Amino acid sequence: MSIRHGLLALLDQGPRYGYQLRSEFEARTGATWPLNVGQVYTTLARLERDGLVVPAGEDEEGHQFYAATDAGRAELRAWFDTPVPRTNPPRDELAIKLAMAVTVPGVDVPAVVQGQRRHSIKALQDYTRLKARALAGESRPGGPEQPGADLAWLLVLEQLIFQTEAEVRWLDHCETRLAQHAEVEQARAAEARAAGPDGAPAPAPARFGRRRSKA
Repeated sequence: MSIRHGLLALLDQGPRYGYQLRSEFEARTGATWPLNVGQVYTTLARLERDGLVVPAGEDEEGHQFYAATDAGRAELRAWFDTPVPRTNPPRDELAIKLAMAVTVPGVDVPAVVQGQRRHSIKALQDYTRLKARALAGESRPGGPEQPGADLAWLLVLEQLIFQTEAEVRWLDHCETRLAQHAEVEQARAAEARAAGPDGAPAPAPARFGRRRSKA
């Protein structure tokens, strides 16, 4: 998530102070990625350092306003025009957890997968209900009304729905992969037990019994 560019997008519409930026950011994203005022002012300080925003005076209550510079608007346009890169994907905690779980003895990996699936399906149901409410015109979480904010919230919700659906499908795939791996390991263990101490196939057991006499 680019807080930097999100704030630039808001400042492109006119000067704002920190609390306004936080409220409008959360309003447009349905508070999906909550910000605290400290994050906002830390980002503003970096933007000012880079020449992308400048202080734009104070109001009667002492709120410091910031405005986008020409360089800031140019960076914002470049951000909108450039695809989000996938060459360095963000760290995914679930993928890391399962990668570690399959290498740590004693972890019940299928139970980890099943627990996550239950959680993800519950989240998917919650997102779907929120989408239905958004389509029905009910208010979204967040701050004051902004032009296009309802559409922005709907797009965020649909992204969350698609992402969670993909996660559930991936968890189903993981469960199948784990079952296949377990079958292969069991087959290898059976072959090892059947092999002799030097790795050669164990000799067939001797047959005992009376030979038939020749007629």
